[in-house]
Amino acid sequence: MIHIGPLDLEKKAAVVAVILENPLETSKKAAEMGADLLEIRLDLLGIKDLEIAAETIRKIKSETKLPVILTNRSNTEGGKWEGKEAERIRLLTNLLSLEAGPDAVDIELSAGREARDQIIKAAKTCGKTVIISSHNFLKTPAFQEMKTTFEEAFLAGADIVKLAVMPHSMRDVLNLLRATLDAREAGGTVCAIAMGKLGKHTRVIAPFYGSVLTYASVEGTVPAAPGQFQVDEVKKIMELLE
Repeated sequence: MIHIGPLDLEKKAAVVAVILENPLETSKKAAEMGADLLEIRLDLLGIKDLEIAAETIRKIKSETKLPVILTNRSNTEGGKWEGKEAERIRLLTNLLSLEAGPDAVDIELSAGREARDQIIKAAKTCGKTVIISSHNFLKTPAFQEMKTTFEEAFLAGADIVKLAVMPHSMRDVLNLLRATLDAREAGGTVCAIAMGKLGKHTRVIAPFYGSVLTYASVEGTVPAAPGQFQVDEVKKIMELLE
């Protein structure tokens, strides 16, 4: 069974609120809106200092009682980190070891193998969940290529593989959902997202094909990725479809 903190993802897909500004205030609002998880985007928050990051996470967890995914997204995968790669990895690694630290960490499949392995080892040592992610903001890779991405990420040590793509046709969307269902039926725990207007519905539909996480924005903030619904919208639509 795959958990993030106390949250059992085998029972029900979780709605993840992306926290990208005013972290404490936005996190509390996300909790009020019904979020199951919070993704703390250090790169978008502009947090580089270990002590500030640690205190931010501690306060958020204390105030909301929600599990936290820690993300410090690289520029190559749509992030806004403005520093050296070694500093990005070091910040993630150090935060994972804290008692009141994050419950899960997101690291890109495209990160260098040494850096990625460092994050994975730190997370596993501390009993934290590892999300290995891959983002393509230009297109949807071929069906077999998406299946290979899932397989490579699991081989690298992922507990959950996140795949976000940009569709140019409904066939692209269908191929993503097929790859997601295949991965799930093979025993993998995955998160699949088709971005933009064409893929917007996958944020509520993909969980029915095996995706265990869906990312959403918080009222009053700019969506972190094209096509995101607000937390309460996702919750409401998914409840109607259940």
